[in-house]
Amino acid sequence: MNSLRISLLRKTFGGLTAVNDLSFSVEAGEIVGLLGPNGSGKTTVMNLISGALAPDAGDIELAGRPIAGKAPHKVAHAGVARTFQLVRVLADMDATENVVAGLAFSREPAWGARAATRAGELLARVGLARHARTLAGELTYIDQKRLELARALALSPRLLLLDEWLAGLNPSELLEGIALVRSLKDEGISIILVEHVMDAVHSLCDRCVVMNAGAKIAEGTPAAVLSDPEVIRAYLGDASA
Repeated sequence: MNSLRISLLRKTFGGLTAVNDLSFSVEAGEIVGLLGPNGSGKTTVMNLISGALAPDAGDIELAGRPIAGKAPHKVAHAGVARTFQLVRVLADMDATENVVAGLAFSREPAWGARAATRAGELLARVGLARHARTLAGELTYIDQKRLELARALALSPRLLLLDEWLAGLNPSELLEGIALVRSLKDEGISIILVEHVMDAVHSLCDRCVVMNAGAKIAEGTPAAVLSDPEVIRAYLGDASA
């Protein structure tokens, strides 16, 4: 069974069609790259999947169950977690408390000592064990991204949405980040990866869906779609294609 199935998804804002009859699926344990130039509709798709926005038309199914238009907390309970393009942490709470907050919304909620133990495990998983009691607002940008991932993993997701999570990492951090994302796939978590770091796309993605002006213009392996003339035109413009 598909982990995620999107069919003829549409979202408009006034006269702008941000997502135009988009269809694709994600298999269990698969990493699908959602690519495209800035403004192509990728983050809108992530918002539609996660419940931050309701579609104007189309279907979204997670493990065969409809989730389109459901409230974000209900989508989270169904098994969808995400990180954001602009990092969102609870700045006045420490790293452990941030992850414990995520555990309260998990498919298997945890509180008290069990939640604190689980939070410690998740912080160690993303390389933040030494910052368990550091206020989130005092963490570096990169460590805030790690914390946001730990909080997303606290939801025990079937599907993880990573919106430019690898952006801004230095070369050694990028290698660590790629290894971490790959380990999540190995655990059977399905992942949609919005990313502009092409080394990561080639290394991680089983398939890619490429958008431009709200519509899907290509789908296939990273090598195939990134050599597609229409994709090259979308990224570079006609003069550079």
